Amino acid sequence: MMTLDIEARVEQGKAYFMQGYNCSQSVAMTFADLYGFSEAMMARISASFGGGIGRMRETCGSACAMFLLAGLEVQNVDDTPETLDFGNNPYPSQELKKKNYEVVQRLASDFREVTGSIICKELLGLNKKRADGTIPEIQIVATPDARTDEYYRKRPCIRMVETAIRIYCRYLQEKYY
Repeated sequence: MMTLDIEARVEQGKAYFMQGYNCSQSVAMTFADLYGFSEAMMARISASFGGGIGRMRETCGSACAMFLLAGLEVQNVDDTPETLDFGNNPYPSQELKKKNYEVVQRLASDFREVTGSIICKELLGLNKKRADGTIPEIQIVATPDARTDEYYRKRPCIRMVETAIRIYCRYLQEKYY
């Protein structure tokens, strides 16, 4: 049975974010040890999901990381703990896909309940109406913003990282304890 120090994982995820990792990497790397991945490998696997998937401001990268982790966690239809076997690919199973989608939908619902959305541009407030009632067009650029004190002050991202880690820990606690 695994041990799960939620506060230590939250602090680790926040530390990753403050080191410059994106939101998705910060969440996914926090759980690398549970799935036998190095932090470096988990950072690479989850790199594309930051900034609302490739900085397109769509699904929040913190939420995407939970969904990625769910794919590693859900291995059998009855959702009982098993030893991870990455050599076996059970996913042609329609029942297992359904179980995975149920877990993802639950995690998304829990995240949305806490944050109000799973959409990056909404969480960042980029879709707010102007005084004239129009919504500004979002500029999609690949270059990430510099990590400055101002960046950390104005962005809710570290709270999204923390929220995703807490939700995923709660899911694991319910599953294993």
